[in-house]
Amino acid sequence: MILDRIASPADVHSLDNAQLVELCSQLRESILAYCSREGGHVAPNLATIELTVALHHVFNAPVDKIIFDVSHQTYAHKMLTGRAAAFTDPARASEVSGFSNPRESAFDLFSMGHTSTSVSLACGLAMARDLADQDFRVVAVIGDGALSGGLAFEGLDAAGELNTGLIIIINDNDQSIAENHGGLYQCMAQLRATGGTSPNNPFRALGLDYRYLEQGNDVVELVHALQEVRDTPRPVVLHVHTKKGAGFAPAETNPEAWHHVGPFPLDANAPASAHGSGATYAQITGTYLIDAIQRDPRVVAMSAGTPYIMGFDPQRRAQAGRQFIDVGIAEEHAVTCSAALALAGASPVFGVYGVFLQRAYDQLWHDACLNSAPVTILDFGASVFGTTAETHLSFFDLSMVSNLPNLVVLAPCCQEEYLSMLNWALGQRALPVLIRVPGAGVISRPDLAPAAPVGPSAAAADHATTESATIDWSRPAYQTVRRGERLAILGLGDFLPFAEQIADAVLDELGFSPTVINPRIASAIDMQELDRIAADHAALITLEDGIVEGGWGQQVVAAMAASGMRMKCYGISKAPGFPDRYQPQELLAKHGMSTAGILADVRTMLGL
Repeated sequence: MILDRIASPADVHSLDNAQLVELCSQLRESILAYCSREGGHVAPNLATIELTVALHHVFNAPVDKIIFDVSHQTYAHKMLTGRAAAFTDPARASEVSGFSNPRESAFDLFSMGHTSTSVSLACGLAMARDLADQDFRVVAVIGDGALSGGLAFEGLDAAGELNTGLIIIINDNDQSIAENHGGLYQCMAQLRATGGTSPNNPFRALGLDYRYLEQGNDVVELVHALQEVRDTPRPVVLHVHTKKGAGFAPAETNPEAWHHVGPFPLDANAPASAHGSGATYAQITGTYLIDAIQRDPRVVAMSAGTPYIMGFDPQRRAQAGRQFIDVGIAEEHAVTCSAALALAGASPVFGVYGVFLQRAYDQLWHDACLNSAPVTILDFGASVFGTTAETHLSFFDLSMVSNLPNLVVLAPCCQEEYLSMLNWALGQRALPVLIRVPGAGVISRPDLAPAAPVGPSAAAADHATTESATIDWSRPAYQTVRRGERLAILGLGDFLPFAEQIADAVLDELGFSPTVINPRIASAIDMQELDRIAADHAALITLEDGIVEGGWGQQVVAAMAASGMRMKCYGISKAPGFPDRYQPQELLAKHGMSTAGILADVRTMLGL
């Protein structure tokens, strides 16, 4: 088996054409077997096997620098750079991450998992090379979906005036996670249809040289094309047409569903979800918004290239028509566009992963909050129980957004609260609202839900509901879930059940029943309730599913600094850096958030 003999790219250099083709076949089989066991990015990796083999046949990495945008398509690259055993031996699967990681290998230049970065990184490497009078080649590999990100445009624009060797490979499979959106893709379609000869060429317009290759999954043709541009003296785009999911019929037929999946049988026609089964907040959100859209032409659901997180599969997207907008991987544009939509009378709901919302911080600050635009932002995956790769940590969001003026940040603990808050957000016209969608799974707590009925019907019909008239979620009103003594436990959002668990343990082991509070809002403090707590409690602790420094709990403690109570905030500390592929309960325990650890602290705080 050829793959067994590949210890580094040096072993790929000497392969003849037939061996290169066979190597691609073996890589495809190995990647499919690996993904069937472990889950992972199936369709993106299958699309770039031939391209990766050709790159390592033509270039001399790591002397030559190859940067894979996003890097979720680097399985073949990792297998060719000494890490094949992690994909072929189940016992060693944990040795590699799903993304580029310099701690794994010198062939991975950057830790990365976010889109649209490769061209800017390549520009920096090329400039540094020239400043040091060094001689190596720089190659950026970027997918067509990533071209919709603003940073990609900035990088291409800067590359256009670099008078030095730089190769930008456009991996064009006419697909992002879902379908591509934006005027650029009309140009891309014309280039594909004309074999790269269309005069409507955005790359040439930016001052870049340009080559086109239709056979993007033909390793021999790729080798020839790369050899032609290998020693370019100036920036050049090599535009290759690939097929997402190439070589695996189910993924070729439905690349969106097979973009990232859980473990699956190799004979499966449909993938297993990587996001769990059963009731999900994606399903709850999609059902709610479709009903709202059907009742009110002002309601607009918006996505930045990840429509599935808010339950908008192809069928719902078609059903919503022009009231569903996918802006591509462009969170900055999504927030600013949403602000204008809201100020013009529409009711936009932007669903986004918290880890990607950070790309739009300025737009959130300047365009939404400064203008008090009544947009609704649904912050998905913002939890220690969300994605665990260091590139996709989503629990930094509260310290980022909870202190922005005018922004109402809500943290529901259950689906009933979530729907009530979403209902209210659509009905109000005064402020931007961010709802931190629970990340620890869907729970139902009718005992905590507002007494008034909730549902999209009234909100979508006239932007006013019975509930909206009785509950103003922008006003801090902590909910007392259990009235007790001595110790108050405030559990924000999906950590309310954890607060109740701690309270039960205190009763069992320390003999008294603490007060448990459901704060519900992370952007304001309920001083009236906190003063009541201070009057007859000796200690207070806060629990939050996020970073502790600059987070919600520290706001509470700062507000109560003069109370004389003993207080402690619990969350994830930034001190160890960026945890990678962690086990959530282990991470929580490491940061003092275990029942035993908190009980020990309570004993100390109360002098027991």
